[in-house]
Amino acid sequence: MGERVRIRARLRRPAPAAVLLTALAATALTGCSGFLVPAGEGERSPTPSATAPGVHADTPPPPSAAPAPPADVPAQGPDPSPTATGECPASGAVVTMGEVQAVMMSRAVVLTLTNCGTKPYRVVGYPSVQALGEDGERLPVKVNPAGSVFGRDQGPKEVLLDPGLTVRSMLAWVSTKEGGELVMADALELAAAPDAGARVYPLEGHDIRYMDELNVTAWRAELPE
Repeated sequence: MGERVRIRARLRRPAPAAVLLTALAATALTGCSGFLVPAGEGERSPTPSATAPGVHADTPPPPSAAPAPPADVPAQGPDPSPTATGECPASGAVVTMGEVQAVMMSRAVVLTLTNCGTKPYRVVGYPSVQALGEDGERLPVKVNPAGSVFGRDQGPKEVLLDPGLTVRSMLAWVSTKEGGELVMADALELAAAPDAGARVYPLEGHDIRYMDELNVTAWRAELPE
C-alpha cells in the first residue's frame, strides 16, 4: 500500500498569481489541438481507447469563460456510494476543479480533494475522471495515470486525511500521434475514487471541451513539479 503518512494541519497555498494571469491572458486558439501537451508526455496506459464520433481538430474552439457551478451526482461504477444531503457526499470526500491554467500552449486544472466529513478519510491512488457528452453519456476519452508539462506523476501514496484538510492532483489535456479528430465533451465527472460520490463540472464556453486524452497525477499533499 506504500508509505503511510498522516496529515494533521496544513494551509492551502493559493495558485501563483503569474500562472493565473497567464491563463486569463491566453487568447482564443485558431485550432483545437494546438494547446494540447505534445505526444509522449508522461506514462501511457497500454490499453487503447475506443474510437468515438468527434469533431475535427480544425474546428475553432469557443471563447474561454469561467466554469459553470458543479452539480452533485452519484458516482457511476461498481458499488457507488450515495450522495449525502448537502455539500458533502456520504463518502466524506468532495472533489473540486480549479481555474484553467495555461503553460506553453497547454491546458490543465488543479483537482482538490477535501475531507468534508467528521472522520479521517483514507486517500490512495488517482482521481476518478470521466468525460460526459451532451446528454450525460460517458465518452471514450482515455484517462492516463501520468504527468505532463505541468509536472511529473509521483505515483500513489497513502494519506490519512483529517477533516477539513486537502490533497491535490493535476489534470492535463494531452494529444497523441494517433489522436486525429478530437472528442467534444460537455462536462467532466469528478470523484475522489470510482466508488465515492461524484460531481459534474460543465465545460461550456471552454476550449478545454475538445479532448484527445487526459493525464492525471496521483493524489498528493503537494502538487507535482
